[in-house]
Amino acid sequence: MAVIDACTKLMEKLEPVMKENSKGNWEEWIMAAYMKRISLSATGFYQTPDLGYDFATNTGQPYNYFSFGAASSEVELDCLTGDHQVLRTDIVMDVGVSLNPAIDIGQIEGGFIQGYGLMMMEQQKMSPTGYLFTRGPGTYKIPGFGDIPVEFNVSLLKGSVNKKAVYSSKAIGEPPLFLAASVFFAVKDAILAARTDAGYGDNFRLVSPATPERIRMTCKDQFTEQFPKPEEGTYTPWFVENL
Repeated sequence: MAVIDACTKLMEKLEPVMKENSKGNWEEWIMAAYMKRISLSATGFYQTPDLGYDFATNTGQPYNYFSFGAASSEVELDCLTGDHQVLRTDIVMDVGVSLNPAIDIGQIEGGFIQGYGLMMMEQQKMSPTGYLFTRGPGTYKIPGFGDIPVEFNVSLLKGSVNKKAVYSSKAIGEPPLFLAASVFFAVKDAILAARTDAGYGDNFRLVSPATPERIRMTCKDQFTEQFPKPEEGTYTPWFVENL
């Protein structure tokens, strides 16, 4: 909307030039405006109307519209190392009437992989004295090419209309990020299957990001039993998990 506001201001500046040469083309109008020292820059602003929310009464409209999406993921888990691979992910996203499907699908793919890093690997570690160990790419892991699902299907919801935005479109940047939770819960289901096969109960806690270390220790078998968790206060840990 701010872009439309800026474009409207530019057209108002060009209108006198266009009237002087009604049979001209765009290049001629721009050159004429330049020669007349007409500034062809503009700043647009937009305030979404009818927004307001009362937290006390839980009433009101906090946003102009909402974006929706659904994702399903299939994973393969190595119980001995805690490593996993995303075999397949299917996403359907509501972007209204897409202005550019290629860009929107790219945004969805990128947002999902960013969320994958948040859910599965980007763990911050601090020393007991408050020093941050994960300070750079050598100590802080982010998703790479090998972390992209082997089969990655993204489709846009058809027939969705959004009357509150330009050409019935919807903004699509951050919303796909949380769809990566489908990987997290697929891994959790795989851990449950492994624990069931090993004869352990289904009452367990998996914290995000679900790093290989956390997955391995949560799988629980005769090997993890040899490393019982010590009582707090009986040792000084190498790092403190920033949950």
